[in-house]
Parts: sequence; C-alpha cells; structure tokens
Amino acid sequence: MKEVFTMWRHTQMVVLVALSAAIYAAVLIPFKGFVLVPGFTELRPANVFPFVFGLLFGPAGAWGAAIGNLIGDFFGTLGIGSIAGFIGNFFLGLLPYKLWGAFFRRGENMEQNVNSGKKLAVYIAVSVLASAVCAMWIAWGNDVLGFVPFAALASIITVNNAIAGIVLGPILLLLLYPRVKRWGLLWTDIMRPEEVSAPRFKAVGNALAWIGGLGGLIFGLALGLGLYSQGFAAAGFASGGAGSLGIGLGLIPFLLLVIIASFMLGGRDQVEAAEAEEDRVV
Repeated sequence: MKEVFTMWRHTQMVVLVALSAAIYAAVLIPFKGFVLVPGFTELRPANVFPFVFGLLFGPAGAWGAAIGNLIGDFFGTLGIGSIAGFIGNFFLGLLPYKLWGAFFRRGENMEQNVNSGKKLAVYIAVSVLASAVCAMWIAWGNDVLGFVPFAALASIITVNNAIAGIVLGPILLLLLYPRVKRWGLLWTDIMRPEEVSAPRFKAVGNALAWIGGLGGLIFGLALGLGLYSQGFAAAGFASGGAGSLGIGLGLIPFLLLVIIASFMLGGRDQVEAAEAEEDRVV
C-alpha cells in the first residue's frame, strides 16, 4: 500500500489525482437530480471512472475517486455519511489496479486494457468485486450511523456501480489506454518499483479480497433481510431498519479482510512488467 503515499512525490501523479477528481465530480453533479435514495445516492453513470482511472492511474485514480465523490456530495448529499462515501470510493478506485496483477503470471502481458478475452473477463470480475466492496463500506457506515438500512443501500450501490463499470468501462479503456500510454501517463510508467508494494502471497490476498468483499456483502444482506420482521420483499428497505448492532459488528471481520488483502496485493509486479516491456521495445 505504500504507493498510496509515495505517489505524492510525483507531480504527474498529483495532477492525475486532480484530473480524476474533477472529471468524476463533473459527471456526478448533473445526475444529482436522479435520486435513488434521497440524500444518499442517485443514478451514477459517472461511477465508470473509478474503475478506468484506477487501472490507468493506479493510486492516483483511487485518491481521485474518493476526492471527486466528496466534491459531488457538496451538491446535495454532504453529511457525516460522506466519510463512508470517501472510503468506499477510494476502494472503488484502489481495487481494480490492486487485483489486476493477481490474475496474471510474472512475464505475462499485464497492460491495463481489455483487448483480449482474458483481460475483459478479469476487468468484469474486478469491477464486480470493487462494486461490492465500495457498497459494503458505504452501506455499513450509513447503517451504523442509523441513516439507511444496509440491505437497501448496499444492493442499490452494488448494482449502480457494476452496471456503469461493466457497460461503459471497456469502451472507455479501449479508447483511452492507447492515448494514455502514448502520453506516458500510466501509473506503471511514472512510478518506480521501489516506491510500490510487492505482492505477498498474491493468491491468498486475491482470495481474501473476494471473501471479504462478496462474502461481506452477502452476509450483510442476509443478516439485514432476516433481522427485521418486515417480510422478504421489504426487509432491510423500510425506514427504521438502520442501526443494527448485528450488521455493525458482524461486517467488521469482512472489512478487515479487504484491508489485509489490499496490503497483500501489491502492484510492484505491474511496474516491473511495464519497465521490462519498455526495455524490450528500446
């Protein structure tokens, strides 16, 4: 995870944070009127950007997603729940580049594009997991604060994120990757291997991310749907369902698994692969 901090040494990465945040916020704000949960979330096609910027810009994309979402909150949804939104969107941009390298062997082409069947499949899988983790953080935080029941917010955010990422993301990547690569703005071309965490037990970290992300989401939804005596269709969605001690405490182990996985899934192998490819071309 050290690249999340060492990236601030590079002026280009700082500029990419500002660019990612500005684009994300600029597309979020016009859709604030298309409300799904009043005061908390709305229709968000802009959610494609954390996936794409996370892959292309690495930690700069993660910071940009978090900051851009916070800027967007100033236009209708700002509150203490925005802290959970900041964290959730940070992971929405962080996990795509963290998980990307876990699906490729050393020496295999790791370029952050979807120009092959395998890479498209990896992108879709990563998008689903990142969507679930983002939703889990935001829904858990707002449930603990007593604002919105976990099941309502988590299901809406997961679907909202995943649809935007899966439908729009491949198109954007195919259009942007060659240009970003040509301009030398890929995070793997800017940062040096010693500035980036090395992957440790990559397969284990990948497994922990999936257990923590999808496992936590499923566990939270099951707990919410079974905890409130409102019937299956309404359970966890009606007002008054938030603030459950079971969800507040029960999801902590899953959130910790995601954090642990993020430390285990370094990105140094991707930077080294980019350097090796550059040397080969030269």
